[in-house]
Amino acid sequence: MPTSELAIPLRVAGLSWRLRLRGVAITLLGLVLLALLMAMNMRIGEIQMTLGEVIAGTFDQSSAAHFVIMELRLPRALTGALVGAALALSGAIIQSIARNPLASPEILGVTTGASVTVVAGVVASGSVYGGTSGLLAALGIPALALLGGLIGAAIVYGLAWRRGLDGYRLVLVGIGVAAVFTNIKFWLLTIGDVNDTSRAMVWISGSLNGRGWEHVAPTALALALLVPLTLLGTRSLDALRFGDDTVTSLGVRTNLARALMILAAVLLAAVATASAGPIAFVALASPQIALRLARSGQPPLLCSAVIGGVLTTVADLIARTAFSPLELPVGIVTAVLGAPYLIHLIWRARK
Repeated sequence: MPTSELAIPLRVAGLSWRLRLRGVAITLLGLVLLALLMAMNMRIGEIQMTLGEVIAGTFDQSSAAHFVIMELRLPRALTGALVGAALALSGAIIQSIARNPLASPEILGVTTGASVTVVAGVVASGSVYGGTSGLLAALGIPALALLGGLIGAAIVYGLAWRRGLDGYRLVLVGIGVAAVFTNIKFWLLTIGDVNDTSRAMVWISGSLNGRGWEHVAPTALALALLVPLTLLGTRSLDALRFGDDTVTSLGVRTNLARALMILAAVLLAAVATASAGPIAFVALASPQIALRLARSGQPPLLCSAVIGGVLTTVADLIARTAFSPLELPVGIVTAVLGAPYLIHLIWRARK
């Protein structure tokens, strides 16, 4: 048996999985790399630190660097890693269901729907991060982003459904809906106050600047709740690679399985967008990179999540150092890096 196909059977409470050793190894190596990149990211700031000072300051409460690390730098690093993981996991689920490497929360209108509702709240209440009145003050950014993501996903799913769900039809409908949401978003920006809309533009670009523990908590909670559920649904995702007739003959309730997994993907993408804005292309590229590294039949979920955290952290490092002291929004870096990759995927699909 080839090394890439070696697997360990795992059985828990009557459910069984086969852990592919290559995928497990890539995931563990990715976690080590992610920890190193986060430590390197926490070195950067007005007070430069060595890796040793970062590690010591994280655990030594008497250290002068402890406050800077725990209150300013660690929340930003964690937010980037968790948001990247949530987006990548969402993308892996959607690509597996659509059976299309071009499918992602961005293309399917989830993140653009979240952006529209958040910008609408910004325009109505006059602040990106709070507001004293209006829609944003009543619901808050996480609830608005979640609402917009659910609306966008429901519209795309409803329009793409034709006695079944075809991957390419889902992508084409999603592109159209995303275009409509994007134009609504820009229209809202034109009618808003220039000061509020300028701050909203930073959020729309996807930024990790100024992230605190209040941004870490919702994303970490969403991952803690939804990762186990998506892993339980791995068997359904494996079956959904085949046609509906074949899947039904295997005893999988296709409509219910798709709906539940898409709901999990929407929740992950919406919460991630609420925490850091719509960071582009992470959900698109990470599952495909994980698929090629793990050499599996479809994007591996945990491996995709780790790769997503690594990509977002690397992009944040580039955003902070490439034009120092000017700091770019991390979403700009991921878009610049991801656009050629999208062209590559389209070319492969055309061939």
